[in-house]
Amino acid sequence: MDCREKIVPWDEVDVLVARLRREGKTIVFTNGVFDLLHVGHIRYLQEARSYGDVLVLGLNSDASTRRIKGPRRPIVPEGERAEMVAALECVDYVVIFQEDTPDELIRKIAPDVHVKGGDYTPDELPEAPLVRSLGGRVVVTSLVNGKSTTMTIGRILATHVDLIERGLDQQ
Repeated sequence: MDCREKIVPWDEVDVLVARLRREGKTIVFTNGVFDLLHVGHIRYLQEARSYGDVLVLGLNSDASTRRIKGPRRPIVPEGERAEMVAALECVDYVVIFQEDTPDELIRKIAPDVHVKGGDYTPDELPEAPLVRSLGGRVVVTSLVNGKSTTMTIGRILATHVDLIERGLDQQ
């Protein structure tokens, strides 16, 4: 299957979810920006997929990413980010959402399991009460130390500054 076929338009999510429910699938949901894909993302998504039959990834749109991360983000446009995460074997479907939070998408999907990576408990997640009210459970995975898009951007900028200082940026 072409990975682009795994990218589901917002207005087709209801049909997808209805089909998955009829098939008796356990739906796992996660969300994020996934701007510069790194090993932390891969490990997190592989673990998320292990909690059910189907992993649906909600991807923040460019507009919502700018509102959350600032005017210089995302680095990679939403269509390309969607295609990259859709190319991963562990991701079954990708849906781009426009809001700052995944709440509307969570309502549409009503996942059996909602997975987030982070240094907090499931009770500290803002969307946890919504997920539970829809009959789902919340799982928090641990993050891979030293692996984040912000840290990667910082290393790129530091390398660029070093090249400028050494006069090597023109090569």
